[in-house]
Amino acid sequence: MTKLANKIAVITGGNSGIGLATAKRFVTEGAYVYITGRRQAELDEAVKAIEKNVTGIQSDVSQLADLDRLYATVKQKHGHIDILFANAGLGEFASLDKVTEAHFDKTFDVNVKGIVFTVQKALPFMGEGGSIILTASSTVHQGIGGFSVYSASNAAIRSFARSWTLDLKGRGIRVNAISPGPTDTPGWRALVKTEEELKQMIAASEASVPLGRMAQPDEIAKAVVFLASDDSSYVNGSELAVDGGEAQV
Repeated sequence: MTKLANKIAVITGGNSGIGLATAKRFVTEGAYVYITGRRQAELDEAVKAIEKNVTGIQSDVSQLADLDRLYATVKQKHGHIDILFANAGLGEFASLDKVTEAHFDKTFDVNVKGIVFTVQKALPFMGEGGSIILTASSTVHQGIGGFSVYSASNAAIRSFARSWTLDLKGRGIRVNAISPGPTDTPGWRALVKTEEELKQMIAASEASVPLGRMAQPDEIAKAVVFLASDDSSYVNGSELAVDGGEAQV
């Protein structure tokens, strides 16, 4: 028995990293997935990698017109959504003295505004038994120098899971957040510019995790499958930490 048989799932930021790994897992578990990404070439490569039961839609979650186009496509092809993985997000280092309005707006437009309207615009297509999963971060629980704006955006995401659980009370739709620790994704590697900086960041990340290593995207994807499936039918408003213990001890 597959855990997501005949489910329709939408995954924002599904063109790489955790989103792509999750899309592959969802399809293996029997779901049909819609994935989004801002860059068409990467999106096309992701669709090829998933191979079946997938539609790629170029979309920027900070642009409401793009979200409308995404859900219009889902409505036309399937008419409903069972699982929404609001995963698209970004981060950039900037110490407090270097934070600019552009840096702040870019981060909050995608990570906060994007999450709000990704979920809001999906609601008309979701019903009893639906699962909404938000990607937050272990930075919700930690102070990290140079990462304050990103961390604050993820604290908002964690708060959304709590409040939206109450907003959707009575509709039979669950809302949960997943908080990965350091995960080896293209987006994570893009935080730094040189190989030396990358080596230093990997070493620092591994040292901060009790398991002594970074996560692979598929390890996070397995946890998302749990939150998407009936295995988590009594899990609601929660945060699932998948961080190797980084923010737990």
